[in-house]
Amino acid sequence: MSDSDTTGTPANADPRGSSAPAAVLAPLDDRLADLVALYEDLHRHPELGFQETRTAAEAARRLTACGYDVTTGIAQTGVVGVLRNGPGPVVLLRADMDALPVTENSGLDYASTVPGRMHACGHDVHVTCLLGAADLLAAGRDQWSGTLVALFQPAEEVGSGARAMLDAGLYSDSLVPTPDVVLAQHVAPFGAGMIAYCPGPCMAAADSLEITFHGTGGHGSRPETTIDPILMAASFVQRVQSVVAREVAPKDQAVVTVGSFHAGDTANVIPDRAVVRLSVRTFDETVRTAVLAAIDRIARAEAAASGADRTPDTEVLDSFPVTVNDATTLREVNEQFTELFGAQRLFAYDPATGSEDAGLLATAAGAPLYYWWLGGWDPEEFRTALAAGRLAQDIPSNHSPHFLPVVRPTLSMGVEALTVAALSRLGGGGEGVRG
Repeated sequence: MSDSDTTGTPANADPRGSSAPAAVLAPLDDRLADLVALYEDLHRHPELGFQETRTAAEAARRLTACGYDVTTGIAQTGVVGVLRNGPGPVVLLRADMDALPVTENSGLDYASTVPGRMHACGHDVHVTCLLGAADLLAAGRDQWSGTLVALFQPAEEVGSGARAMLDAGLYSDSLVPTPDVVLAQHVAPFGAGMIAYCPGPCMAAADSLEITFHGTGGHGSRPETTIDPILMAASFVQRVQSVVAREVAPKDQAVVTVGSFHAGDTANVIPDRAVVRLSVRTFDETVRTAVLAAIDRIARAEAAASGADRTPDTEVLDSFPVTVNDATTLREVNEQFTELFGAQRLFAYDPATGSEDAGLLATAAGAPLYYWWLGGWDPEEFRTALAAGRLAQDIPSNHSPHFLPVVRPTLSMGVEALTVAALSRLGGGGEGVRG
């Protein structure tokens, strides 16, 4: 492959193993230029959640050309392609499509052309890799049997896209056959050419809350005639940090972050309300319930301590479940990753406090999930930063305006990973393919 030296694969070796995986992956080199062009086009034209009309249209066009039965407009912009290829398991591959309200500062010649919008989380990589894998698997359908579902999901960033597709009848109305396994990947800011995995709970549950504190407004010169919601909310912000420090056991994990505080518009007026937004991350349902209850208790207590006439109002803005990897699926797919890439390209990681909604697609089907991380950063830059202990300072994270996956080998490895993961779960002959 053109990027084999970058990944560390010996130049005189075929990293694709033998039999079915090798046969299905063989055309990838000839398709890479088209995939790079697709990725750059998607990056130039980012679309926010439930607005991914251009991206969805391109996904549908390509899936149709590959012979998939395509359904569009699921939960507004969701797209699924179904390829039935004889008896065997149903394998669902998922990619999210939405961008973020971030102004790009990458300096790329294919940077976002949409002001205030950017693919700062790599969903353009995900779409490109899934379309590449869907193409290869369709072309190589004589090497496997079963049913392949390629799902392009809207609105992952706000945590509602997967649920919206399910609510729109994804399984209940038989828009797609119920999968036997769900597979997905996410590009991340570690060295390209690497795959990271985490057994069991791998990403946190996330709850975003908006709490409105109600006071009694008045003139800034006469605070005694008011009930100050700013003081009330400020006391809450300080006290709520004690939840993790004093109410969560050290063996458990939780994060409580206040990300927004808004009250008033001018210096000499005490407003009648203050609005706080916060994010809660947990890995255990018992811990989650306790943390949310503690937040509500503290909000009410601060309002009571201030003499407020109304208790605070709490609105749930979005909610992600814990993402849990199935141990058996992870092990069996990783065996194929090891054969394809080499053991030195895989490493285990600790559970991440970021969140995902891909698990809902598996839970609703009663199917196992495997969700892995795909390295996307320049390998030499990553190694240099790691050696200097400067990863946090020198390697921009997802959601940064500087987030910049390298095209090669990220795209080719992402296509290969999805393809061989699907082959490991589909039926059919061929060495290294699960029947």
